[in-house]
Amino acid sequence: MININKIQQDINELPDEAQTFLIDFIELLKKRYSSAEKQKVKPKKFLEHKSSTLDILKESELIGCISADSDLSINYKSALTKGLDSKYDNR
Repeated sequence: MININKIQQDINELPDEAQTFLIDFIELLKKRYSSAEKQKVKPKKFLEHKSSTLDILKESELIGCISADSDLSINYKSALTKGLDSKYDNR
């Protein structure tokens, strides 16, 4: 059985930097295991409902996860050139 009081005492004895590292590690584990649960649930959901491709993409939450120019698919070369020129202008 996990002894929460002992764990809390051990954490309190760690230096601040180690405590911060531990908090970051816990957050990483929470994200990893929460996304693993989502991945287990979503494929079943897709199989139960024969959704359209658009519905599947919307449920994946990939649509709208970034912002870009609406014509980026047409003007991507000029956008890339501008970005690289501004990033590496000092060369």
